[in-house]
Amino acid sequence: MRLSRFYLPTLKETPGDAQIASHRFMLRAGMIRQQAAGIYAWLPLGLRVLRKIEAIVREEQERAGAVELLMPTIQPASLWQESGRFEAYGPEMLRIEDRHGRDMLYGPTNEEMITEIVRTAVRSYKQLPLMLYHIQWKFRDEVRPRFGVMRGREFLMKDTYSFDLSPEAARKSYLKMFVAYLRTFERMGVRAVPVRADPGPIGGDLSHEFVLLTENGESEVFLHEGLADLPAPPADTDFDSDLEPLFEERTALYARTDEMHDEALWAEVPEEARVTLRGIEVGHIFYFGTKYSEPMNARVQDADGKDTPLEMGSYGIGVSRLVGALIEAHSDEDGPRWPIPVAPFHCGIVNLKAGNAETDAACEALCAALEAQGVEVLYDDTGDRAGEKFARMDLIGLPFAVTVGPRGLKEGKVEVKTRSTGEKAEMAPDAAAAHIAEAVRAALMVR
Repeated sequence: MRLSRFYLPTLKETPGDAQIASHRFMLRAGMIRQQAAGIYAWLPLGLRVLRKIEAIVREEQERAGAVELLMPTIQPASLWQESGRFEAYGPEMLRIEDRHGRDMLYGPTNEEMITEIVRTAVRSYKQLPLMLYHIQWKFRDEVRPRFGVMRGREFLMKDTYSFDLSPEAARKSYLKMFVAYLRTFERMGVRAVPVRADPGPIGGDLSHEFVLLTENGESEVFLHEGLADLPAPPADTDFDSDLEPLFEERTALYARTDEMHDEALWAEVPEEARVTLRGIEVGHIFYFGTKYSEPMNARVQDADGKDTPLEMGSYGIGVSRLVGALIEAHSDEDGPRWPIPVAPFHCGIVNLKAGNAETDAACEALCAALEAQGVEVLYDDTGDRAGEKFARMDLIGLPFAVTVGPRGLKEGKVEVKTRSTGEKAEMAPDAAAAHIAEAVRAALMVR
């Protein structure tokens, strides 16, 4: 992609209301633009990151056995009245009325709607277990939307819902999502620690948040140091096997946020193993049994012909929130440092003398060589000054930047900068293409 044909409206100055790194850099790098309080348009660069995150989430959900569908953003209030949550949910719910006077709402979550969808077609235990998911925009009318996409009013969520015959079977579904989440975040280049959590208005008595550890986190996290170093489950994990040992390994050690912190339990952790950090919630999973199936009469016949309410769970990932969280975890004073799997482009090419036949030809050849090996390239072919080009590449945070100039080409060299480390190296153009392509292939390999 040529930068001269791309839409990248960067800002030199930081807007005054941008208080945290992710908000500052997403605005300055031309990833988003605010349209109203807590509501943002996703511009091309930001949308590319959003789609990369979506793709990883989707792959891991389907690996765990979930099937995708898509539910509407606007829901009839009657479903929420049936479950008893319409009045209980609170002012965060945006309540509206259509032209016929029917009460509607902009969905903050989808437990009621998915229960209605399943109860109309699933009538027998032979149709279970079932896991359905979608990736859809939500709206919650935050009192004080702030921190950009980290606490906006409109946001993109992945929601999975599980349906089982018994509490024991429902727990197996819960463990499948627990493992899928560990893999999902690992593939994005971050470690999200599962911590015991308050289920809040969703309900239930088994719930975990997945917290990305970072200096600017919204919650204080208390954990045993061993939890931060456990490897993610491998790609060949058998989701139909016994996942209890893997779950126990990650929940037997102490891990709580400030909301769930228990001083007595914390005292049992050896002092030398105690770690207190800040974290950002990026995922939340719940098992809530028959909280929705009972009032909404979602039942199936068991093997003995008895009507039994469905056992349910729900599992959310904040897809748009993750864009901000990843920046909080991977950035410096100049901009984001995107992990390769979620980077908007893998490599930027900077032509120091656009319009020069030699540098133009070298850049075109390098672009072709990289793209032929699956590397996504943003080619800065503009006539801007060199300093502007370098600052822009740092601001958008691409994993690699290759600088091509007349002086270097005379020696048969280009400069390759690795954004995550700041290291620079001179090498021949073909060697640069091979080096970058190998790094990208290794990072994208599903492990």
